[in-house]
Amino acid sequence: MIATIVHTDELLQTVAASVLAGLGVTFAFSVGIWGAGQFVELSRGERPVAATAALVVGGLALAFVAAAIAIGILVMTSK
Repeated sequence: MIATIVHTDELLQTVAASVLAGLGVTFAFSVGIWGAGQFVELSRGERPVAATAALVVGGLALAFVAAAIAIGILVMTSK
């Protein structure tokens, strides 16, 4: 009887998706912070090409985080 009330397959899919999304967004945010830190350090060391590369990597990671937040808001408001 309880199996008809709780859809375990859908529940497990939701849990798995939220864990993967949480880990992915956390990793991307940490890469963004790393890129900003590397940019500062490499700029001080007068390595402009490496500093620019670190800035681009960090910027792309933070753009991914912003996109994940936007998509999450859209998904939550559309249901």
